[in-house]
Amino acid sequence: MPLSYQNYLHLDELLALQTPVSAEPEHDEMLFITIHQVYELWFKQILHEMGFIQRSLQANDQPAVLHGFKRVLSILKTLVAQIDILETMTPVSFSSFRHRLDTASGFQSVQFRALEFMLGQRSAKALARYAADPKGHARLATIMGQPSLWDSFLRFLKLNNQPIDDAVLTRNLAEPTGTSPQVQSTLIAIYRARSTLMPLCERMVDLDEGLQEWRYRHVKMVERTIGTKMGTGGSSGADYLRSTLFHPLFPDLWAIRSAL
Repeated sequence: MPLSYQNYLHLDELLALQTPVSAEPEHDEMLFITIHQVYELWFKQILHEMGFIQRSLQANDQPAVLHGFKRVLSILKTLVAQIDILETMTPVSFSSFRHRLDTASGFQSVQFRALEFMLGQRSAKALARYAADPKGHARLATIMGQPSLWDSFLRFLKLNNQPIDDAVLTRNLAEPTGTSPQVQSTLIAIYRARSTLMPLCERMVDLDEGLQEWRYRHVKMVERTIGTKMGTGGSSGADYLRSTLFHPLFPDLWAIRSAL
């Protein structure tokens, strides 16, 4: 039998996954499920692209890296745009089925946490939240032991004859991305010389800003929908989400702006 569109995309299985738990079911629960399942698919694609970007950095293939960034940045814009759709759901319609979510929460997304870890936002405390999920915990622990995107970026700079201290390259990978005056000096020199490496630096900043934009829109959507209520899954809701704002992924690339 020839391969069909239906079979290639496993559409029967895919379209059977939107299963509301409310009794009626509540009309907007289908939208809620669909949007979040689509988010997880996009997270999966971003993780796929991030792996490609890191491998391309290791191979010193800047054109491939820039292409990968272009795709990831386009996906981030799509993630932000999806919030417009979710905001068509009113607080009343969400509250009609919210209690049925029980302890389920986007706060528990292993894929989004994996993305944060790949981008350098990692900590033992964040990992410990997944102790009850052995598979997710193992996945995140593996990522914590691998170079982050920032680590790969610095190694790429070293490959391209830029001065990067060995102490920076051999740091504890389980720690979050820190700052380095030596790295900042190197980045300033790249910018001032208008080096061919500068576009890559700017794509890193674009990625940082793009994720911050998504976080901000996510916070406002939650405030708009549930106000100051406690989040499902035990989080503090909008208060927790606000605490994630304005923490740059790559602080050295932001710190040099005042020196240029």
